[in-house]
Amino acid sequence: MAIGGLALDVAGGSGNIDAKLTAAVVMTCVVAASSGLIFGYDIGISGGVTTMKPFLEKFFPTVLKKATEAKPNVYCVYDSQLLTAFTSSLYVAGLVASLVASRLTAAYGRRTTMILGGLTFLFGAVISGLAANIAMLISGRILLGFGVGFTNQAAPVYLSEVAPPQWRGAFNTGFQFFIGVGVVAANFLNYLTGNHRNGWRISLGLAALPAVIMTFGCLFISDTPSSLLARGNHDNARLSLFKIRGAKNRADVEAELAELVKSSQLAIEARAEPFKTILERQYRPQLVVAVAIPCFQQLTGITINAFYAPVLFRSVGFGSGPALIATLILGLVNLGSVLVSTMVIDRFGRRFLFIAGGIQMVVCQVAVAALLAATVGAAGDGEMTKGYAVTVVVLLCIYAAGFGWSWGPLSWLVPSEIFPLKLRPAGQSISVALNFAVTFLIAQTFLATLCHFKFGAFLFYGGWILLMTVFVVMFLPETKGIHVDSMYQVWEKHWFWRRFTKSTST
Repeated sequence: MAIGGLALDVAGGSGNIDAKLTAAVVMTCVVAASSGLIFGYDIGISGGVTTMKPFLEKFFPTVLKKATEAKPNVYCVYDSQLLTAFTSSLYVAGLVASLVASRLTAAYGRRTTMILGGLTFLFGAVISGLAANIAMLISGRILLGFGVGFTNQAAPVYLSEVAPPQWRGAFNTGFQFFIGVGVVAANFLNYLTGNHRNGWRISLGLAALPAVIMTFGCLFISDTPSSLLARGNHDNARLSLFKIRGAKNRADVEAELAELVKSSQLAIEARAEPFKTILERQYRPQLVVAVAIPCFQQLTGITINAFYAPVLFRSVGFGSGPALIATLILGLVNLGSVLVSTMVIDRFGRRFLFIAGGIQMVVCQVAVAALLAATVGAAGDGEMTKGYAVTVVVLLCIYAAGFGWSWGPLSWLVPSEIFPLKLRPAGQSISVALNFAVTFLIAQTFLATLCHFKFGAFLFYGGWILLMTVFVVMFLPETKGIHVDSMYQVWEKHWFWRRFTKSTST
């Protein structure tokens, strides 16, 4: 049977089970998705404070000195390893935390891990806002990283396990939507506080607010039925499933529960070290995809654009205020495109959005590189007129839109939905850890890359986007509408991956 037909048959996990969309499941998924707020806020705030003069005066005076030179090289103004360490230290901590989170989510559940992440992020925000020196500043960043690592591992899995299969894509994109909300809120706050002497303290310290919102919300939701069953809490799992599916849908809920019980029993019977089991040949397809997608997501260059957009816009001729406004516009475009993704992801599928978004981003990266080459040149000492600078902003907005409705939300969704229950926490941990690792490497090297590659840095990322689009065309099967515990079937039917799989759901 074709994959499209398969999606209809197994939409609820088995046979004709059809999980209903209820107010409870909507509210539960919204709360879980709000975990993205803390990650998005940090992405948005980090780039903005690094353009604030009082912040640079206190922590990075050499960068400020280079920025005030009569005619600096626009590619190299902000090339400082200490400055990039401030940004990227969060990702080292996030990498470690995401691997630890695999054990936590398996032992204590997805909800508990999200709450722990919110509290850790809260303490990191307080320390960052009160920072008196570099050591204190980076210590705060490390705590923020632990918080982001815990929530980024647990929240996408939570959403994939709770959302009805036919709506899973839309609900899971909510995580990316809240990342976008966090970015926009941070950009707006940076604009408001940019000229204030302690504006950077306000911006960094208010990271506590999204942490409080997310943590408070998590206190009022239950853990996922799959997680409760995996920990032997059958009665609580039944209550949780009835709560999110609705008591009126008793027959469907009982059928779905039976499927979940079967999956959890198979996982318990086959219990072994998950990080060892995941290396077995039969799980090679899921592992390759879970490794490739987060790496590719960061190699689109999007996080760099979010971190360093204010820096980049200042480099091409905007003042501090206009640069922050341009960055805010970039964030709003990204946020709007995530909403587009939410509306179409379960209609057109994951592959279509990956491919179309990839093509859109490649074109924009090449265009930005060509514009920089034609204006500021390879030496970086040319003049870019206001008209050309606005064109750069427009191209980066189109690029951000392409990411926002493709690689942004899908990079959290796909790895969280492709693994069997027994490997789901470990698989998501690997995916998130790699996301942090690649982000750290790129964040740590981007300003130096921009300084040395110049406009070629955008061609570098454009080449990677082209490669990842080809990967999707060749090796990523469609997963829309298929229950997470029936996902093994798409690998058995794939032209390449079927040679690795067994005809079993375990």
